[in-house]
This record gives sequence, structure tokens and C-alpha cells, in this order.
Amino acid sequence: MHKRLNVSIFYLFYFLFILTFGFAITSPNLILGDNRVTGSGTTYFTTVMLIISGGIIISLLVFTGFRNTFKRIFWQKKAVTSKLLLFLVIICQITFVFMVHPPIGFDAGAIHQALMDQNSVNIRSYFSQYYNNLPILLVQRQLAKLFATSTWLFFDLITLFWVDLAAFLNILTIKVIDRTKTAIAVYLQAAWLIVFPMIIVPYTDTWVLPLVSGYLLGYSLVFYGKQAAAGKLLGAILLGGCLAAAYFIKPSAVIGGIAMLLIELIHLTAKNSIVKIIHHKNQLIAILLLMFSLGGSYYWLQQTIEQQRYIKTDPNRAVPAIHFISMGVSGTGGYNAKDALAMAQIPTKTGRIDYSKKILWQRLRQKGMLGYAWFLIQKQRNNTADGTFSWVKEGHFFADGTKPQARGLTGQLEQFIYLYGTRLGDFRFLAQVWWCVMLWLIIWGWQDRSRFTQMLRLAIIGGFLYLLIFEGGRSRYLIQFLPYFLTLAAVVSPISWKNWHFVYRWLSGKKIA
Repeated sequence: MHKRLNVSIFYLFYFLFILTFGFAITSPNLILGDNRVTGSGTTYFTTVMLIISGGIIISLLVFTGFRNTFKRIFWQKKAVTSKLLLFLVIICQITFVFMVHPPIGFDAGAIHQALMDQNSVNIRSYFSQYYNNLPILLVQRQLAKLFATSTWLFFDLITLFWVDLAAFLNILTIKVIDRTKTAIAVYLQAAWLIVFPMIIVPYTDTWVLPLVSGYLLGYSLVFYGKQAAAGKLLGAILLGGCLAAAYFIKPSAVIGGIAMLLIELIHLTAKNSIVKIIHHKNQLIAILLLMFSLGGSYYWLQQTIEQQRYIKTDPNRAVPAIHFISMGVSGTGGYNAKDALAMAQIPTKTGRIDYSKKILWQRLRQKGMLGYAWFLIQKQRNNTADGTFSWVKEGHFFADGTKPQARGLTGQLEQFIYLYGTRLGDFRFLAQVWWCVMLWLIIWGWQDRSRFTQMLRLAIIGGFLYLLIFEGGRSRYLIQFLPYFLTLAAVVSPISWKNWHFVYRWLSGKKIA
């Protein structure tokens, strides 16, 4: 049974992941020059980057001296080089945030507005409907009180801190699992952060990242760490506390926790696994502490939210979960304004549930079995193909407009991120290349079927399935699952490189040692 379950996880993962990789490498973000699909073509900036990259690749293949120097800097001295690159990326991030910190629209804007005027009828109605966004509002309010400011620059800096903290925790997780891969993890985090402008969007997508990375680290300490008992106990507290907090900030972010539970239960089906845990005193104490930490954190956070007096809400107005399932079957599987309006107009909870069920069954019947299967394949494309994570694709993404307004360095940076910026196509191209490379690293690591790797695969499967069932339609919702992708890429990258190197030498006709 243990073997069959692991094989099932492996094949389901690769079925969904190959679809994602195929969609990513055929994304219109990779079109060079004029781009009629996205409306934002690449410029000389991408051309120069490609010329430089091509020159480096050719030099690596042709010139032995250059190849040896490159190898010495980026591999033999990887411990120093990787940290230096990450440091430079962080400097770039800080500069970017200080230069560019525009007001954000959609849900992030509603949360920020609530910091200014929590008594607004529209704001109270919003948080009554989307009660799940109340926890992040309360966190932002406490930070605003503590630092006596609520500017967009302040919250962008906090977002930057959370995102970089997640990257640091991801690196620590790899260090616990296999410290020889630490430098690889640092390289991957640096590559991600340099093409991730979501650091200027203070919303649940980014604010939940350190919690997801935190419980990944806690899990690795409890079940894989070779530290003393104190390390396992610290991991148990971290795992339980971060899981509970992640649930309140973004409920779907606990999918990784479910994957951990399932993998450990599967592991228990192996011979004598339960007996080993019972006889391993530190492991048993850590598991008991984990349960206490999870339950205690959940209870305290729930009581804090229920007893808050900052903003008056009506929980009976909350949008039911079935609404997001119904909306996930409409259009491209994403947001549906008509459905959202109906949730605001129907006065009773029962009425909203009945309406959503009715619409859901209507949509499923109209599609039919084969039609729905094809819809899900296309929705997987919409959910996962875009390496920019749907940048500027939300309605009213920037509250101050769609065109760059500033001059100087700020204006140049804005050209990369605004909808009508002249270099938005360049950003999309670079971000898509990064996404394809990371997916490529993961997809070639099939030989690694360790328990930790299988847990990460199961967590990604869970994220894919969640977005296929509920509201999706754009890859912004993948951000919460990025720690799984980044950690998995670091774990399997040596095997991926070895496999690809074997194929390259075979295709080039070189003798394979």
C-alpha cells in the first residue's frame, strides 16, 4: 500500500506538472518583439539581455578558460558568490520599493482604506462579505499603530520584509534537509526575488509566504532534522503556530500542512514505523508539542478575531465557499462580477448558498463531462502558465492609473511594471524565463522519490486541485504555494542537472562516462 500510494502521487504530479510546463513554455510572454496577444512587446532591453546570455553560453561551450573561471566563481566559491548575489538582489529590492510604491487597488486597496476609515458603509460591507480578509486588516492595523504610519511605502517595506523572510526560511529548510544544496537554494531565491514585483502589493498572497515557509521549516526540523531535542521542539512550535496563522491569513495556504499529514500517515503504513516513533522519545514529545501549538495558536487567533472591536461586521453576510466553486466553473475559471453582485444582493445566507448551487449545476450541465474535462485543462493553463503571476491583470491593479507618471529612475522602473509601461513586455519575458527554468528543474528531477520530496509534490498537487475546483483563472493564486516550488527545485536540481547533462552529451554525440 505504501508503495502504491507513492506511485500514485508521483504520476498524478507529473501529469499535472507536464501540462503546466507545456503551457509555460508556450506562453505569449515569451514572444519577442511586437506582441499582439499581450499588447506589450519586448524592447532593446530584452535584446541586450539575450545577446549577453547567448554570449555567456557560447563562451562556456567553446572556451575552456572561461568555463573554468565561471565554474570557480559560481560553483567552487558558491557559498560566497550565492550570498553576495542575494545581498545585491535585496539592495535592488529596497531601491525599487523606495522608488516605486504606488497605491494598489482591488482587495489590497480595500484593506488599506479600512485603516483610514473603518466606519465606511462600503468598507463594512466588504469585510462582512469577505470576512477572511479581516485577519490581515487587524495585523496591518497593529503595525500601523506600532509605527505610527499607514503609508503605502511603509506597508510595501513590510511586504518586502515578509517576502525576504520567506526566502530566508526556505534556505534554512534546505539546510536542514541537505546542507550541500544550500547554495543552490540561495541562487534560486535570488533569481525569484529579482523578478518578483509583488513586494509592492501588501496583500495575503505575499503576507502568508513566511508562514508557509515557516511551517515547512518546522516540519523539516521535526521529522528530518539531526539537531538535538531542542531543535525538534522548536520545529514543533514553529510548525503548529505557522499552520494556524496561515489558515487565518489565507485558508488555502494550509494545503501543505495537509500534504505533510498525509505523507506521514502513508509513511506509518511502512513496517514498524509506529513502533519506531513510540520508542523515539524526542520525536513523540515533538509531535505532542506540535498538536498543542497548533490547537493553542488556532484558539487564540480565533478568539482575537471574534473579539475585535475595530470594525463592525456582519458574519451572516459572509460569502459561502460554494460561491467560489461556482465562480470557478464560469468563464476562464476566475472572478465573475455577476456572481459577486448576486452575493451582495441576496440578503440571507441560505439564499446565497442555494443560488450558488443552482448556478454551479447549471454550468456543469451545460459543459457536460467531456466539456468540463477540457475546461479544467484550459483552466490549468490559466492557473499556472503565467510566470508574472498575473501582474497588473486584476481590476484597478494600480489605484492611481495605468500609465507611468514619474521621471528619472522612478519613471524608468515604472516602465517595467505599469500596464502601459514601455518595458512591461521585457518584465514579462524575464519573469516567464525564470518560471520556465524553475519548472524545468523540477520536471527533470523524477528520480528523487524521498519522503520529503513526495510531500512537496503532494502539496503542489493539492494547490493545483484547489485552484481547479475553486476560483482561479489567473496565476496570482499560485504565489501562496511558491515555497513548495522553490524548495522542491532546490532539492532535485542536482539530479535534474545530471539527467539533462546526460541527455545533452548523448544528443551531441559525446562519450558518456
